[in-house]
Amino acid sequence: MTEDPRDPGLQPERTRLAWRRTTLSCTVAAVLAARQSVYGGGVTAAGSLGAGFSLLVWAAFLAVAQRRIAALGRGRPRALGAPAAVAAAGCTVALAGFAVAVVL
Repeated sequence: MTEDPRDPGLQPERTRLAWRRTTLSCTVAAVLAARQSVYGGGVTAAGSLGAGFSLLVWAAFLAVAQRRIAALGRGRPRALGAPAAVAAAGCTVALAGFAVAVVL
């Protein structure tokens, strides 16, 4: 009799919810960057570029997050790969940097 050594329990569900919360946070940051560049103290080239790049980074993070959420919906999800982890971290850092460009 072969027994499955790993019982994931609710861990994949909690991780999927965490990815959704993080995606929502990135969405709010990108929308606020776009709003700030339009309504905040005049339209500048740096603000417009920062808002545009923020939206591009948001779209990239959304793609990474949706792939991970779909993977977590399977019975036995694989571990997050290094390229996806680097992409998610890079999107987060880039979003913060572009937010600074919008505010300045």
